[in-house]
Amino acid sequence: MHRELRRELWMALAITGGVAALAAVAGYPLAGVAAGLGLVAALSLRKLARLHRWLVRGRRAPIPELGGLWDEVIREIHRQDRDSERHKERLTGLFDRLQAAASVMPDAMVVLARHDVIEWANPPAERLLGLRIERDTGARIVHLIRDPAFGAYLAAGDYREPLILKGPVEPMAVTLQIIPFGANERLVMARDITHVKRLEDMRQHFVADVSHELRTPLTVLHGFLETFADLFEGQDGEVRSGIALMREQVERMRRLVDDLLALSRLETTPARAHDDVVDMGALLKGLADIATVLGADRGQRIEVENCGADLVGNVDELRSAFTNLVQNAVRHTPAGGSIRLVWRADASEGRFAVIDSGEGIAERHIPFLTQRFYRVDSDRSRASGGTGLGLAIVAKVLLRHDARLAVESVLGRGSTFTCVFPSSRLKFPPDPSRAPPPTV
Repeated sequence: MHRELRRELWMALAITGGVAALAAVAGYPLAGVAAGLGLVAALSLRKLARLHRWLVRGRRAPIPELGGLWDEVIREIHRQDRDSERHKERLTGLFDRLQAAASVMPDAMVVLARHDVIEWANPPAERLLGLRIERDTGARIVHLIRDPAFGAYLAAGDYREPLILKGPVEPMAVTLQIIPFGANERLVMARDITHVKRLEDMRQHFVADVSHELRTPLTVLHGFLETFADLFEGQDGEVRSGIALMREQVERMRRLVDDLLALSRLETTPARAHDDVVDMGALLKGLADIATVLGADRGQRIEVENCGADLVGNVDELRSAFTNLVQNAVRHTPAGGSIRLVWRADASEGRFAVIDSGEGIAERHIPFLTQRFYRVDSDRSRASGGTGLGLAIVAKVLLRHDARLAVESVLGRGSTFTCVFPSSRLKFPPDPSRAPPPTV
């Protein structure tokens, strides 16, 4: 047992025993015991009151001398208090250094508390996000950054991909990402990508201009090669095979230029504000006809499954994307294989899938399929006539339709490419059971 605690117990027993002995002489032993215990309690309460006053004064007053175990308690409190102050000073210094480091960073940082209220921001947030730190601290960030895309991004809660916004001044471009932390807190980080955006715009315009300029000479070459093919029709096989090879390569270049122009249009033109209702039945029939023609010499089976719902979007862009998927399936499905075109929709989403029984794709290639000119097998792609841009076009079209591409594939067992559309892009036929009663 603690030495001071034993001392306190012996003192309490001594006081109680002394008072009880005096009371016993007077003939009241029990009353003496009660009086002794009361005196011990009174002394303890007096010391407790002095300890309380010292604590209430913030421990700045002189440490009271209470004696015994009470002094041990006060010393332990005082020691923990000093340790806490030193720890607090270290944390304060660390926080000040972190704030100073964040203040000199080129990227904007904004800490959002509950309800997206600005709790702290570094100086670059004024330049990149148009905030005023002294004025806007304590305000909701959605009241200050009024871009609808930012409000939707903040509310969605899916921050895996950054958001690109226009800066507070032209032609600034900013990439913004949100990182949740703590309890209902979020860190908003923004970076100036004006230079990168300018280079990307230059690249897009360069590709578009060069592709456009190449169309005319390729058309001329194609026309002359057709003429030469007719002129040398009766010549030996070497001349004819040379002309056929040139025509094949010119046609491949024409397809590449057409795909580059299509991709450039998707990147540089805004999405249509008012889309049309796309008749999926007619679109599926057209895709099935294309697959039948392309795979006519391979004996491929083409199956179509249609749920009856329609899509809301740009019919030309959707037809281009779906055709690319169908062409890929035909190219990479062997003779006698099957290709299924499946369109299903429910209240949550719509899914257009192209399912083939082809050679399949290794899992390591799947994340990169929508990159420009990415080839799983260069020799196979060239032999099949692919340009390496088809899936990039598909991804751009789906992005403009609030959709995404999902790919599932197993080597030797085929692939499934699925375009997943949100429910806002679906239009279902009217339900006859809910039709209003006829008027009389």
